[in-house]
Amino acid sequence: MNEEGKQPQYMEERKYRKLFGLDIYLTPVFVISSITIVAFIIGSLVFQEGATKLFGDLRVWLTTNLDWLFMITTNLVFIFCLVVALSPLGKVRLGGADAKPEYSYLTWLAMLFAAGVGIGLLFFGVSEPVTYFQGGSYSPLGTETVYNAETVYNAENVPDAGDPKVQTAASVGIATTVFHWGLQGWAIYGVVGLALAFFAYNRGLPLLIRSAFYPIFGDRIWGWTGHIIDTFAIFAGIFGLATSLGLGVQQVTSGLDYLYGIPASSLTMVLLIVVITAIALVSVITGINVGIKRLSQFNIILAFLLLLAVFILGPTLYIFRSFFTGIGTYIMKIVPLSNWIGREDTGFFHDWTTFYWAWWIAWAPFIGTFIARISKGRTVREFVIFVLLLPTLLCLIWFSAFGGTAIHQFLADGYTGVTEKVEAYDYPIALFKMFDELPWTLLLGSVAMLLTIIFFVTSSDSGSLIIDIIAAGGKVDAPVPQRVFWCTVEGLVAIALLLGGGLKALQAASLATGFPFAIVLLGMGACVLVGLIKERRESQSQYEN
Repeated sequence: MNEEGKQPQYMEERKYRKLFGLDIYLTPVFVISSITIVAFIIGSLVFQEGATKLFGDLRVWLTTNLDWLFMITTNLVFIFCLVVALSPLGKVRLGGADAKPEYSYLTWLAMLFAAGVGIGLLFFGVSEPVTYFQGGSYSPLGTETVYNAETVYNAENVPDAGDPKVQTAASVGIATTVFHWGLQGWAIYGVVGLALAFFAYNRGLPLLIRSAFYPIFGDRIWGWTGHIIDTFAIFAGIFGLATSLGLGVQQVTSGLDYLYGIPASSLTMVLLIVVITAIALVSVITGINVGIKRLSQFNIILAFLLLLAVFILGPTLYIFRSFFTGIGTYIMKIVPLSNWIGREDTGFFHDWTTFYWAWWIAWAPFIGTFIARISKGRTVREFVIFVLLLPTLLCLIWFSAFGGTAIHQFLADGYTGVTEKVEAYDYPIALFKMFDELPWTLLLGSVAMLLTIIFFVTSSDSGSLIIDIIAAGGKVDAPVPQRVFWCTVEGLVAIALLLGGGLKALQAASLATGFPFAIVLLGMGACVLVGLIKERRESQSQYEN
């Protein structure tokens, strides 16, 4: 490969090959990843009992022994994003000085937000803040947020909202949730997206994870070194997606059972995955500028309307107060929450923070590639602001509204519908229990389920599109059967994980695939830093001449 970043001729001239009568790009990455994943699906479905034990043990081992790796990786990529945004490197434009953005600010934000966190906000929007508020084994940073329930009730047998421990628990509950959904998580996406966008649009390389490693490996990225990197990216992307899709279908199944009496069985979950995957297939076939773009725009509008409804129908003043106290507490706690040495809150640290960082890292290949795909024409500074700050602000607003409302229901009225479900780890139903105390319960619950389904579709179709690009060696016009294959595989992996261990299996999958990609992520950060410095020097040299 030369300095202009062109692929070798044999890469450019790769043709379709027939597989069972279908046109497929039979790249080494496609062959290895597809065979391995299909074997995993079959094994998990055939040996469900063994898979359940394996996933449970794997989750415990990974969170206990590799917590330091996930924490260090997340902290470093966050610092990297701050450095490039605040330094002169932030002036570099993705695509060159004359590049123009393809999408408006609103559409750009809607697409990256809908693909990035949609299902998780609905699944954890109520349950996670309440979990930390209640304390116990999942109390962040030890005992400082734990309060004794017997001492905080007043004479009317209502929780004493004025008790300092209760106030601290409420603010830390919101802030800690935002910590898991805020700056550091989006920085993981940001590094991958920035690296791919830079090397694709400024160096002429294909939109592949391997492309970011050209400064280190040179032309070897076109051989087995690159194949291995991209294969890891596909594994991480598939299992990270499957985790989110599994959570989403649990949410919808619980809602159907709670609101309409449809049994929340394994059969219901499987049927839902099949139906929603079929819908995603239509969006995948229509492409990014039709299906994905329009669904993302509709989704962000529907999410805004649901958020607005909770603001108006819920405790509006308390929500605003939760928002501002959440900002302050988040800023104060971000350093101790980011520390991994000498942690005593091991239940919270391992089961929540370590899992979250692994989950974000597992999602990074496809979300980062998707963000890169839609970010041509933006400056590095603009990119970081939109990818880190704005989604974090939106997450803070969301958790303040949904989590704050549930906490207020307990403090103001002694309502235990949400707290009891959270204490029993019945997280999917917590959202609907919160709606019980608001007007228009059935309407709000139905909208939430519809929103989850559409988030499911946007995650699946955008993920399929990106995984397809990686598997096809950077070809953005891969055959339709190949896109259909990856979309179908995502649904099947979600089914296999749900039947082979449920939530623990979903968590274990993210942890296992996030571990190797954490190392890839650090390498990408180093490579794009080298590339940005070189780009900045070249632009200064041209200006001086």
